[in-house]
Amino acid sequence: MDKKRNIIVAVTGASGSIYARLLCQALARAQEVGEIALIVTRNGREVAAFEDSTAWMDDPRMTRYDDDDLFAPPASGSADYEAMVVIPCSMGMAGRIASGVSDGLTGRAADVMLKERRRLILVPREAPMSTIHLRNLTTLSECGAIVCPAAPSFYGHPRQIEQLCESIVQRVIALLGIDLPRYRWTGRPAEKD
Repeated sequence: MDKKRNIIVAVTGASGSIYARLLCQALARAQEVGEIALIVTRNGREVAAFEDSTAWMDDPRMTRYDDDDLFAPPASGSADYEAMVVIPCSMGMAGRIASGVSDGLTGRAADVMLKERRRLILVPREAPMSTIHLRNLTTLSECGAIVCPAAPSFYGHPRQIEQLCESIVQRVIALLGIDLPRYRWTGRPAEKD
């Protein structure tokens, strides 16, 4: 039997919690995914409640960890997590990760991914970006993180907000190497509904 892949998903206080919801729902459908370790910062929960919903965060297919619990498994390099996605990633969180500040479980888990040379994907949702933001993201990229801005594509002719956001979620899933159905560019326009 193939080993299941354990993934950490962290939700910070940047706008765009819909991306996190759609990602967690997709990962829960993937046969190859084992544990989905969900870390939600205080601001992440507040923004999600304001923009979308927090009900999905209580899905029993995910294991919830408090951001202030530095004894949780994602805080250790000996834990069996293959990858981590910070979605959406606030610029404050990106700055803390880039500086090695592990003042919560999200920052510590990201630090673990970098030091263990495991996949760390950051999905910033910020516009415009300051030079400080760009420098922090460059530092993270130089350290091995993948920066995948929440800049959805329109090739698939999305008709609803969720369809538009799914283009980023599908990109993240592909970056994780998880096999789920997704839009693929063929060189021709997608068929319209």
